[in-house]
Amino acid sequence: MSTPDTKSLNDFVNANITSFHESKLKSLSNMKLDTLLKKKNPYLFKAKNHHVASDLIKDILAAHVYSSEEKLFGDFLEELAIFVSSATCSGRKSTATGIDLEFDRDGVRFVVSIKSGTNWGNASQQTRQKQDFEKAVAVLRQSKQNLKVQPVLGICYGKVKSSFIWGNVHKVVGQNFWYLISGNELLYTDIIEPVGFNAHQHNEQFEQKKSAVINNFTMEFSNRFCVEGAIDWIRLVQFNSGNLDLKPSD
Repeated sequence: MSTPDTKSLNDFVNANITSFHESKLKSLSNMKLDTLLKKKNPYLFKAKNHHVASDLIKDILAAHVYSSEEKLFGDFLEELAIFVSSATCSGRKSTATGIDLEFDRDGVRFVVSIKSGTNWGNASQQTRQKQDFEKAVAVLRQSKQNLKVQPVLGICYGKVKSSFIWGNVHKVVGQNFWYLISGNELLYTDIIEPVGFNAHQHNEQFEQKKSAVINNFTMEFSNRFCVEGAIDWIRLVQFNSGNLDLKPSD
């Protein structure tokens, strides 16, 4: 099994981590206060005893940024895994629903769903993933009856031991996942340095933009949801959740 050379790996990571940071900035630049307030739980933030508008905005925006980063970085790790697999075992992006990667090794077709971390999906999402594996395996075996197919739940980071779940789905996590697709025991540590490419510069730009968003949102929020300098929580909850349409008409 060949492995991607250091330069090609670094070039890929550098280019795509830059795209990750650019996507973060774009998400922040396109954010509207109304969208932010409608998506977050006003009862939670009231329970946290916020009294200062800027503190409330910082907290709400931080929650949004975190969830956005998780999604964007998960996408980055998925693309990195496919790139590594393409260089090591002719891996390719799968067209099957719920499957991200396919590759062949020693007469076995591996069908892989890639997750960022171990805490992924609720019960219904996990059930759907199991069904996606079953369907993908069935379709492959119909097209080639003697084909051996191994479904894999590949998780990019974590220290959970490998195991079989849902019958024959092989769950591999962290170092084991990167080893499975590359044959390189150290790949999981090799990628950490290029991931930090220009991190200081990117994060400085992001923090500058975030500060401007916080200032603008605080001013708009104060004008719309504060009375004599105090947050009007009733008005905020009405904006977030007021939609009564069940009341019988006279």
